[in-house]
Amino acid sequence: MSEERAVRPRRSFIFSPGLKPEMFPKALACGTDIVCVELEDGIAPRDKAKARATAMALFETRQADDGVERIVRINCLRTAFGLADVQAVLDTDTPPPALMLPKVMTPDEVVWLDDLLSERGHGTRLHIIIETNAGLEAVHDIARSSDRIDALFFGGVDMAAELRCQNAWEPLLYARSRVVHAAASAGIDAIDVPYLDLEDLDGMEREARLARDLGFSGKGSIHPKQIAVLNKVFTPDEAAVAHAKRIIEAFAEADTGLVVVDGKLIEKPVLREMHRILAIAERVSG
Repeated sequence: MSEERAVRPRRSFIFSPGLKPEMFPKALACGTDIVCVELEDGIAPRDKAKARATAMALFETRQADDGVERIVRINCLRTAFGLADVQAVLDTDTPPPALMLPKVMTPDEVVWLDDLLSERGHGTRLHIIIETNAGLEAVHDIARSSDRIDALFFGGVDMAAELRCQNAWEPLLYARSRVVHAAASAGIDAIDVPYLDLEDLDGMEREARLARDLGFSGKGSIHPKQIAVLNKVFTPDEAAVAHAKRIIEAFAEADTGLVVVDGKLIEKPVLREMHRILAIAERVSG
């Protein structure tokens, strides 16, 4: 099922407060690949209803085809706030293009929402945050639970609390690896948690490179000034694009499962990633 999903850049994302609709156009213009309207952790309980109504109203206006992916992070589906968010999506004729689901623990949660959206006739896509022990345990089943899923997001802060470990690269390496493994197996993207020290851009770049090398497609930001660095790290460079083209051409000419490119033996499963690199490079340059 996953082979048919369209490849698009998801190098960076940023949250836009649900209570402040005036921030949404600014977020869309800041250079990020994804803007996520926030209804969950960033909204106090007393403001949830207002933020929900404000977020739904944003999508009553036709959205520009500007290449920026628009998502709304709703509340956990196992809470009253989350159920109210879902009802608001079902009640509108202009739903958000995608929903981000926090604290997902089981594939049944995703299947339930998928069924409701399908019954309503909404084409809304889904992005899943893995940030609990239960979610990490079930991540492979969660990743394959719906054709609507485009990405798994790693929620490092909550995950560290759940695992009783430090919120740092090495203590969370196992958890990150499971998320990447599940996403790759399902043919979807994996997006890493934002780097929280806004003044340490060098540290953020180092962690972004580690995340990229581990298999993540992108990383979150907490401020627009982080986005240019993230986009650069997760954009295939000219050498990577040229290498991908050589591999694709070699397989096309050889018509076999093995080729030698630049002195290295390469097997056919690598083709999928090479096509992904070219697709992202084309979208970014276009």
